[in-house]
Amino acid sequence: MKRFPNAFVILLGVIILSWILTYIIPQGSYERVTDSESGQTMVIGGSYQEISAESLSFFDLILGIPQGLASRADLIVLILLMGGSFYVIEKTGALGQGLQVLVDRLKGRESLAIVIVSVLFAAAGATIGLQEEIIALAPILILFCRSMGFNTYVALGSSYGAAVLGSAFSPMNPFAVVLAQKEAQLPLLSGGGYRLLIFGIALILWIVYLWRYANNNRVPPVPMETQGNGLTWRTSSILVLLCLTFGIVTYGLVTLDWGFNEISACFFVLGIVSGLIANMGMDRTGLMYVEGMKEMTFAAVIMGMASTIPLLLEKGQILDTIVFGLFTPIESLPPSVSALGMMMAQAVLHFPVSSYSGQALLTMPILTPLSDLVGVSRQVCVLAYQYGAVTMDFIVPTNGALMAIIAVAGIPFNKWVRFIWKPLLLLFLVAALGIVVGVMTGY
Repeated sequence: MKRFPNAFVILLGVIILSWILTYIIPQGSYERVTDSESGQTMVIGGSYQEISAESLSFFDLILGIPQGLASRADLIVLILLMGGSFYVIEKTGALGQGLQVLVDRLKGRESLAIVIVSVLFAAAGATIGLQEEIIALAPILILFCRSMGFNTYVALGSSYGAAVLGSAFSPMNPFAVVLAQKEAQLPLLSGGGYRLLIFGIALILWIVYLWRYANNNRVPPVPMETQGNGLTWRTSSILVLLCLTFGIVTYGLVTLDWGFNEISACFFVLGIVSGLIANMGMDRTGLMYVEGMKEMTFAAVIMGMASTIPLLLEKGQILDTIVFGLFTPIESLPPSVSALGMMMAQAVLHFPVSSYSGQALLTMPILTPLSDLVGVSRQVCVLAYQYGAVTMDFIVPTNGALMAIIAVAGIPFNKWVRFIWKPLLLLFLVAALGIVVGVMTGY
């Protein structure tokens, strides 16, 4: 049987397809203005018009790959530095010993770990939009789950899956809800109670599905490699430092407007200090750090390549045409159907626009007047955006974080799709119900 293409080949194929589409789809553009205070570039609704521009050459295609990598330089650095940091911590034995203590305490109640991990990652997704940071955590989470008899899909479902769910159904995700409400001229964080209700329903169903899947697909437990029989003062100190670092990073993201570079700096210090606490010495700590960075190289390249796709569509002047073609037919539909059409159009648009924050800036100025026209409230319009766009991070091959995580986990994309399509469909049903009820109740 022929092996399914890996993430690199899939993304390269999508990049080439995107370039070909620039010769097929008519070129067009919306007018844009730049906000002097925030510096954000916003689309002017109703300003779309077809244009005539020069087509992209083959050299533009190959040039787009290094440009895509360069555009995500800060994120690539984060992946490499986090990877190096966690590799050093793993080699100190602290992670293995700490997780083994947790496994021992959960003996006989292993399924409880699914609930704990899912809730933690869903909360992180809901509050800070956690996604890319999971790339470096994936190998550790897989070892943790295997030690309790759960397979790799359970590890990714309870971490990455729960984080995407949290981001999509969040009442407060700053990169989705807050940004979309700002573009829709709504009070920030308004309507949070209803979003929280739908979030709770979605999370409960997600955990129940994972629970059943995990217990129906048990694997032989694989004990984690540990150094020594239990936690020492050195390994305990490293784990405390790890928790402290996550606390500092979360605080920085929420209150100090930190970006990837600030997070990278924190984890770089964490890795070096952890190696020194473990008495590894500066020389060995440095070597281990670089070794960990090497293991993240493939994931970092995948992350950068995914950014080439929207870059080519923008340079080819067809991205606005795609947006116009997706949302224009919705104008003549009844309110409930129109709102569901917005959600599905946002879902389709997330294939070429892999950044959901970028998608909010691109679509909300267009959808806000459209929603007023068809009788859909602006809150429901934001719901349609976040449920449609962000939920697709479960499955779109243009999402660099997803492709990097399954690459690290050694899961081919087709097998991931086979695992995720049922719970994804379940979440879309919850989202559709939330939107229809929102329209009917005047949310």
